[in-house]
Amino acid sequence: MSSRTAASTPAAIGARRRLKLLMFVMIIFMSWAAYTLVDQYTHLNTAYSQMRESGKKLTDAEAKSDALKQEISRLNDPEYIGQIARRDQGMGMPGEQPIQFEKSAP
Repeated sequence: MSSRTAASTPAAIGARRRLKLLMFVMIIFMSWAAYTLVDQYTHLNTAYSQMRESGKKLTDAEAKSDALKQEISRLNDPEYIGQIARRDQGMGMPGEQPIQFEKSAP
């Protein structure tokens, strides 16, 4: 018998068919695994970018909170309140004469 006729036996044809089926199943599985990996990577990048944005918002909020706390502590000082009253409201201490400046045209 030649090697050609031995490979053409029904057992060899069935084995070859099973190998092709196994390769097809492996290709399908590997394609699914690659798709899942890419999809998870995309979701991970999205989550990281949202986390960075949230971190920036948190940092900004903390800075604003610190500034407001500092302003609150300054507003508890009567001297600072007097400065604000003079500057913004045009008020003065009893007996003070306000000085008014005329704006000259350039």
